[in-house]
Amino acid sequence: MRRVTRREFHKKIGLTAAWAATANLLTCSKGFGQKVSTKRNRPNILFIMTDDHCLRALSCYSGRLNSTPHLDRLAREGMRFQHCLCTNALCAPSRAVVLTGKYSHVNGVINNSTPFNGSQQTFPKLLRKDGYETAMIGKWHLKSEPTGFDYWNILPGQGVYYDPAFIEMGSRKKHSGYVTNLITDFCIDWLKQRSRDKPFCLLCHHKAPHGPWVPAPRHRNLFAKVNFPEPATFNDDFQTRSTAAREAKLAIQNDMNPRHYLQQEQPKNLTGQAAKQWRYQNYLRGYLGCIASVDDSVGRLLDYLDQAGLSENTLVVYTSDQGRFLGEHGWFDKRFMYEQPLHMPLLIKYPKLIPAGSVREEIILNLDFAPTFLDLAEIDIPDDIQGESFKSILQGHRPKDWRTSMYYHYYEFPGTHSVKRHCGIRTERYKLIHFYNDIDAWELYDLSEDPDEVNNIYDNPAHAVIVKQLKAELDRLRKLYGDTARS
Repeated sequence: MRRVTRREFHKKIGLTAAWAATANLLTCSKGFGQKVSTKRNRPNILFIMTDDHCLRALSCYSGRLNSTPHLDRLAREGMRFQHCLCTNALCAPSRAVVLTGKYSHVNGVINNSTPFNGSQQTFPKLLRKDGYETAMIGKWHLKSEPTGFDYWNILPGQGVYYDPAFIEMGSRKKHSGYVTNLITDFCIDWLKQRSRDKPFCLLCHHKAPHGPWVPAPRHRNLFAKVNFPEPATFNDDFQTRSTAAREAKLAIQNDMNPRHYLQQEQPKNLTGQAAKQWRYQNYLRGYLGCIASVDDSVGRLLDYLDQAGLSENTLVVYTSDQGRFLGEHGWFDKRFMYEQPLHMPLLIKYPKLIPAGSVREEIILNLDFAPTFLDLAEIDIPDDIQGESFKSILQGHRPKDWRTSMYYHYYEFPGTHSVKRHCGIRTERYKLIHFYNDIDAWELYDLSEDPDEVNNIYDNPAHAVIVKQLKAELDRLRKLYGDTARS
């Protein structure tokens, strides 16, 4: 049976929903027509988002590369999601999806060069309209000024790690210090100065761990003596893959410029495999060093909430705009629909609602953040939002009609790193990818048998039936989300 979406359901019970919304409002005698919300104890929202943080770089995800004790605390006291996936593994598009709850082709940000149209509906605007005090601090990366916030203080563009400039409510000022520390300072300062008679929504967006990787002074030598294991696919030969993989410019060996990405010169006597291994080790040392500061920041924010008596009624969310390759397939960066960039960490703590230490396997999308926040804030979810609230999953209950597949679409070609345009679907077991535009190629992976995605089985006659089924599901999702782009 075809699943009835939330939007269809709302349209069917429009009168009932309207009555319920009216029941939550009380006419106030202080002014003609003025309405005062009767909602009480709605959660504060602290939304912490980093840039390019992959699952392998959090110890609470069984990562063995580094230790993230404060993020582990968040997982221990809240909920960890194993399969939070992004709809377009690129910084600006993912951020626009988070804000709007709509796919890239709907919100308009399909790549990193298209400015975000700030006049459109976002969840912070809807929260603010319904009585929340809102703030955005840190990495914005959307080529337009933030809208829908009572206060904002953002990095211009990517920002820099040391002595960065910030744009505060339109005024640019340079600050001394390390960017992760500064963003945390600004967030805590805002929390101290905010209105006490409103719930708050604070977006704390870090630059880290985006490259080039420059750790804070206290973390510069944290991994200096560590020799990281190479992933099983470090020397992948792409034998079964399409030309999209072979033509991409993501190779640690050939496409990573050490002076730019690693901030250091490669020893001249290193070539070939030795050079690749040197770059990989230094890549991880810098990348994980930047994450150490993020973990410290999360600890500071959690401690402040405890000290201020805010922990019990604050929804704390930790995620990233997408994941990243850490040497898998010999690559760095992201963009592809393969598992490492596709997955986002998602840790959520809210003692009033979420069972501590719980782990969920459902497919959650960055598309779902906006409707979930609105649902928790007792605000009607607009029909044009394409994501679904996972409030019931936070409570430990999976809806019977929850998605079992997701839709992905990447557009930025020609562009940086030469990753071909592609769309696809991921189910709980399979992944089907269609590379298009200047090529026409398909890839299919059985994730239960081939979690490293090295064996493309699309052309195997034994999988003809599953290919047909997955293509039908791909078409269904494209129609559901209104994506008419040629692919």
